[in-house]
Amino acid sequence: MEKGNFVYSGWRANGFVALVGLLVLIAGGIALCVFGSDVMDPRIGLRTAMLVCGVCLFFISMFCFKGFMLLEPNEARVVMFFGKYKGTFYETGFWWINPFMGRKKISVRARNLNVDPIKVNDKTGNPIMIGLVLVWKIKRDDIYKAVFEIDAPTTAGQTGVSASARMNILENFVGVQSDAALRQVAGCYAYDNNGVKDDELTLRSNSEAINDQLEHTLNERLAMAGIEVVEARINYLAYAPEIAAVMLRRQQADAIISAREKIVEGAVSMVHMALERLGSEHIVELDEERKAAMVTNLLVVLCADEAAQPVVNAGTLHH
Repeated sequence: MEKGNFVYSGWRANGFVALVGLLVLIAGGIALCVFGSDVMDPRIGLRTAMLVCGVCLFFISMFCFKGFMLLEPNEARVVMFFGKYKGTFYETGFWWINPFMGRKKISVRARNLNVDPIKVNDKTGNPIMIGLVLVWKIKRDDIYKAVFEIDAPTTAGQTGVSASARMNILENFVGVQSDAALRQVAGCYAYDNNGVKDDELTLRSNSEAINDQLEHTLNERLAMAGIEVVEARINYLAYAPEIAAVMLRRQQADAIISAREKIVEGAVSMVHMALERLGSEHIVELDEERKAAMVTNLLVVLCADEAAQPVVNAGTLHH
């Protein structure tokens, strides 16, 4: 009984050596057929035997060509013998193995997947659009899972799945699981700090932590298929169109309030400094009423949206 992925340890031969041997056998089969047809011996059995042996040797040699396989770096072959898993072949180069052995081509190179933005609800219930890009590949030691744990349906008349079709099936599996993982992670966090505590993680402000959480979730979901997520990043984040305008106005209002708070804070500080300087340097003596009027005028000048128009008092302090 198979117990997961292991390295193929069966007999194999160098492909070039095997190729020379098969060409010699083919030449021998052709020679037997030629010489058998020219035999003038009255014994029909010898001539027939030479022709039969030549034809058999030729067709057997041609059948043995099925045993050749070429492996490039970051490729592997899952070797099967009439449905029984015999191991995974990793050695790069030109090889020949038993032609009765079936082989399934698998690539362990990294691939990109761009998940289109989907609509989900964040932690506070606001609909948002969020997209994902990730880099994934099949684990070298888990090729068995990628081939035998994920269903690869075949069409009528087919006995197997091509390498490109198998990778497309795995890519579709990664896409579905990525969609589910993205919905799961996005629903656990708010879009921003509005309505949540300041120390809570948010999708907009804590992208690195969210990406790490997303990568961990994806690896958990894809482990059953022998797939590893090398990197996962949120590449699109925005409010859903139906609330985008409202949220934009809210963000503008928040920005205006924050700016006003800074302006008022600075204005009060400047007024306080002016009163202290006037009092400490004895430039002018002001009673409480005059101080209040001065504070009012300075705050109006400093906090106004437009430039204030000065009015020059040419009389005395009280007129």
